[in-house]
Amino acid sequence: MAEEPFDVVVIGAGPGGYVAAIRAAQLGLKTALVEKRETLGGTCLNVGCIPSKALLQSSHLFEEANHTFADHGIKSGKMTVDVAAMMKRKDSVVGDTVKGIDFLMNKNKITVVTGTGTITAADEVSVAAGKGKKKQVLKTENIIIASGSDVAPLPGVDIDEKQIVSSTGALTLSKVPKTMVVIGAGVIGLEMGSVWRRLGAKVTVVEFLDCVFPGMDGEISKQAQRIFGKQGIEFKLSTKVTGAKKTKDGVTLSMESVDGKSKETMQADVVLVAIGRRPYIEGLGLDKVGVEVTDRGFVKVDGDYQTNVPGIFAIGDTIGGAMLAHKAEEEGYVCAELIAGQSGHIDYNAIPGVVYTWPEVAGVGKTEEQLKEDGVEYKVGKFPFSANARARANNDTDGFVKILSDKTTDRILGVHIIGPEAGDLIQEAVVAMEFGASAEDLARTSHGHPGLSEAVKEAALGAYDKALHI
Repeated sequence: MAEEPFDVVVIGAGPGGYVAAIRAAQLGLKTALVEKRETLGGTCLNVGCIPSKALLQSSHLFEEANHTFADHGIKSGKMTVDVAAMMKRKDSVVGDTVKGIDFLMNKNKITVVTGTGTITAADEVSVAAGKGKKKQVLKTENIIIASGSDVAPLPGVDIDEKQIVSSTGALTLSKVPKTMVVIGAGVIGLEMGSVWRRLGAKVTVVEFLDCVFPGMDGEISKQAQRIFGKQGIEFKLSTKVTGAKKTKDGVTLSMESVDGKSKETMQADVVLVAIGRRPYIEGLGLDKVGVEVTDRGFVKVDGDYQTNVPGIFAIGDTIGGAMLAHKAEEEGYVCAELIAGQSGHIDYNAIPGVVYTWPEVAGVGKTEEQLKEDGVEYKVGKFPFSANARARANNDTDGFVKILSDKTTDRILGVHIIGPEAGDLIQEAVVAMEFGASAEDLARTSHGHPGLSEAVKEAALGAYDKALHI
C-alpha cells in the first residue's frame, strides 16, 4: 500500500525552511523536511550566523581584556589566544543549537529526509541520499522551496577555503593570519574582518563602491568607517579586485581604481571573499516543472509566495529581498499559514538589519537617502551615546541613534543606530513601526534610567520636538 502523501514538503532546513515546517505541522499538516546536509539549520546555523556570532563574542572578550579592562581598574597581564579552543567552543555552540532543532522536529512529528531534493512534478519531490542509497519519492499536495543562497563568486579570484576563503573558510582558520584582505565592505566582510583583526591580524577591506555597508543610511556608514578605522581596519574604497595569485607564502591581489586610473598589488596571508550571496537553486529541477526565475536566478512568487506553478511555493533567499535569516523565518511562518487556509502578512519595511561588530550597527525602515529620493519631507532626531549615562558608565560611548519621522504626520519612517547593543535597541523601533507609532509616541514612553534605551527616547524627542539631555 502506497504511503499517504504529505500535505507539505519543504526543501531546505535553514531558518526559513525549518520554521515553515514547524508552523505547517502546528497547523495540522503532514509535513516533511528535506535537507542535503547531515545537520539541520542551513547555512545560518552551520556556517553562518551562529558560528560567526560565537567567534565575534570570543574575540570581543579578548579585545576587552587586552585593551579596556585597565580603564575599569582591572589589571592583568598580556592575554594570548588559543584559536583551537575558541573554535571548539564555536563548534559546541553550533552543535547544541542543531540538537535543539532536531528536538523541535521530533516534537512536531516532522519527517526529516536527508538528501538532495529535486522537484520532479508539481506534487512530487525526489530525494537522492548519496552513493549506493535508494532514492525516495515524496508525494505531496504542496512544496515549499527554502534552499537558501550560496557565496557569490568573484571572477579571477578562486576560493579554495585555505588561502582564499569564503565566510565558511574564515570560520575555520587554524591560526591567526598576520595579514588578511577582505573583499567587500558589507556585513559579512566587516564582521569576519573584525574577528580576525581583534585576534591580531592586520586587516584591509577592499570595496568596489565608495562606502562601507552599501545600502545603509549614509551617516551611519560614514561613522562606521571612522570607528572601524580607529580600531585598526584599513579601507580601500572605490577599488576593484581584478585577480589573485596564490603562492606558498600567501596571495597576491591585483587591484585597480574604479575609474581605471591607478593599479596596484597587495600581499596577504589570507583573502576573504565577501561580495554577497546568490540564490541556490541548483539541482531543484525548476526548469523541468516550469517554475519561473528571474535573470538573476531568484524564484518568482506572488503575494502568497506561490510560484507560477500551483502548489509550489518559495521563501527566503531564493526569492530575493533582504537576505536575512529572520526575514526567511517570517516568510516561512506566513507561507505555512497561507497553505493551511489562514491569512498572514509581513511588513517588509519593519524588518531590521543588524551587524554584530562592536559597536553594533542596526537599522529599520527608510534611510535618509531613500526618503530624499522618494521626495518625502521628514524630520530628524539624533542623540549620541556620549550623552547617555549608561553608555558612559559602560565606557561604550561611540555612535548615535537617529530617528526619521514624517514631517506632517510624525509617523516613524526609519530608525538607524550605531552603538552598544544596537541590535537589541532596534527592536523597540521595530515594534513601534509595526504599530504605526509616531516619534511623539516613542518620546512620551517612559524608559528606565540609566539605560542605553534612553538614547532612543532622546532621539525620538529630537524628532518630535527637542531632546532633553543634549
